[in-house]
Amino acid sequence: MSLLRPNPGFLLLEDGTLFRGQLDAPAGVPAVAEVVFTTNMSGYQEVFTDPSYRGQIVAMTSPMIGNYGTNDEDSESLAPQVSGVVVRELSQSHSNWRATGSLAAYLAQAQIQILQGVDTRRLTRHLRTAGVMRGAIGAGVEPDSTCREQLAACPSMAGLDLATVVSTKTAYSWGEGGSSRHIVAYDFGIKHNILRLFAERGCRTTVVPSKTSASDVLAMKPDGVFLSNGPGDPEAVDYAPVAVREIAEQGVPVFGICLGHQILGLTFGGKTFKLPYGHRGGNHPVKDLATGRVLITSQNHGFAVEGTEAGIPGAPDLEVTNVNLNDGSVEGLKHRSLAVFGVQYHPEAAPGPHDARSLFDEFMSNVAKSQSA
Repeated sequence: MSLLRPNPGFLLLEDGTLFRGQLDAPAGVPAVAEVVFTTNMSGYQEVFTDPSYRGQIVAMTSPMIGNYGTNDEDSESLAPQVSGVVVRELSQSHSNWRATGSLAAYLAQAQIQILQGVDTRRLTRHLRTAGVMRGAIGAGVEPDSTCREQLAACPSMAGLDLATVVSTKTAYSWGEGGSSRHIVAYDFGIKHNILRLFAERGCRTTVVPSKTSASDVLAMKPDGVFLSNGPGDPEAVDYAPVAVREIAEQGVPVFGICLGHQILGLTFGGKTFKLPYGHRGGNHPVKDLATGRVLITSQNHGFAVEGTEAGIPGAPDLEVTNVNLNDGSVEGLKHRSLAVFGVQYHPEAAPGPHDARSLFDEFMSNVAKSQSA
């Protein structure tokens, strides 16, 4: 029996570490991007279509991926957003009553490369030890000079404003037109399930481009403003804090998730930093400091707001509300006098733990108080 794999491929990391595997289909141009891992055991379609993964090659730690296929309803955006996918085993069959096709065909249609047969446990341990880094998925057994040159030219995630890249270019509406509550959502890479949850709560949402001015938003007379998740370096989204501060100081309730949470930290004087290997997966424990309750949360971020349980340096008006029990990083904040709060994790995750979904109700409570004031 031949030991040669059909369509051999590799993942080359910028520190020279090489992982060999098999490409699900022959590759063209190498996929070059930051390499990260997620511990999700399910929800791969949601992961691959989450705009927060833009500019990243995602390694799945769950050993088999694709066994329940894909469908037309579970995407978090209009198309896959990842640059590439690395798995231990890609299921050759799928079975689910909602499935409309295979994961392999779904990603192939989007021209996203899948490298399978990789020791993803070794890869994950390496990224946890050395930190996330850039990498390239290519065809063959060994990377050639072109692949190495493209990897060397790949920009670091630090300093990248990818929110502008994934944001809608024109405003659009979601939900019933006659709804009594109007939410304006800044699209830094918004997930569809966020919009679904607002619709379930009787809201009409106007989704606006990331660079929309505060005056344009206030002219829409919103009952609340939402700051979405998104990819890239929050400090590179330097246009957002100016608009957010003006909106918040007008008394409009504001709620931020993930990148939106980080933007709130920057708005009121805090700073952000890049985590060694980020938080990505559906099983991250977060402590609610007010109640002592521990939430199991879904997360996807490579940056965090500087601070501890005691507070956020440079931002005396912000109070820390949640901390990560793995590393103590800031997972939630709120303004001491304004109706403004944010969380680093994803209460809307679908599929995912629903422990924190009540945060949407908390935002709706702030909206109701503002409407009655």
